[in-house]
Amino acid sequence: MPYTPGAALDGMGATLGAVSLGAVDADGVAWYLQTLEGWDSPEVRSEFTDREGDHGSWASPVYLGSRPVTLAGTIVAPSRSLLDQAMGRLRVAAGLTDTLLTVGETVPKQAVVRRSGKPLMQYVTNTVASYSVMVTAADPRRYSTTLQSGTTNLPTTTGGLTFPVTFPITLSATTVAGQITAANFGSMDTRPILTISGPVVAPTVAALYQDGTVKQLVYSQDLQSGDQLVIDTDAHTVTLNGNASRRRFITVSAGWPTIPAAAADGSPAVVAYQFQSSTYNASATLTASWRSAWM
Repeated sequence: MPYTPGAALDGMGATLGAVSLGAVDADGVAWYLQTLEGWDSPEVRSEFTDREGDHGSWASPVYLGSRPVTLAGTIVAPSRSLLDQAMGRLRVAAGLTDTLLTVGETVPKQAVVRRSGKPLMQYVTNTVASYSVMVTAADPRRYSTTLQSGTTNLPTTTGGLTFPVTFPITLSATTVAGQITAANFGSMDTRPILTISGPVVAPTVAALYQDGTVKQLVYSQDLQSGDQLVIDTDAHTVTLNGNASRRRFITVSAGWPTIPAAAADGSPAVVAYQFQSSTYNASATLTASWRSAWM
């Protein structure tokens, strides 16, 4: 039977690169997704060392491994030529370089994947084929498809003491700007990208946590007008103007600042990223961008 282009099919839905699985494409090709193995959880990496002369063992920290995902199903095409074209597009979508995999859950989530196994495709009839492709996400997190971001200038102070004055006097001042509030709605910590745009003298980014903890990133160099410093808190890289590593000029105090997982009741974890410098410049900005993350 003919399928309506753009129609959703029964079952699961996902998008691998430019191929939408669980839907009918513009050529009238129906992509059924019947297996999505590995999306539930990656394996864990841990070790248990037996205690000598005692019960039990010593447990190492537990880390998530990479996330292999297998997508399998059936392709139904209007003709043999359209089926062959569809199979070719799927081979390209399961690429050897970074490809975006998006899964249509209630809260849609995504991961960056690469091909990690031979794509298996077999003709069932002249217009029907089965497929199975394996891809792997090096980062085990499943991220929100919504990118959150915030931008702030350096803090300024308004109010305070103005001369001449009449006694008695009241000393009061209000600090404005200089802070970005970041929230994570997921079940796993997420790691933002921080971008500092100059001109700014030796900028500092301080992450203020709800429990009172403070983690600082202190950059010892000045940024000129037009300079852009990108700090990737996941890759632990510091890049100036897109190509020059400046990792050696940054001091990481108390660990790289991330956004913790949401609470058990679903309330988001919140971190305030504070932008600081010894010298005020109205043109300097800090931008934080992040996605909520799930296990």
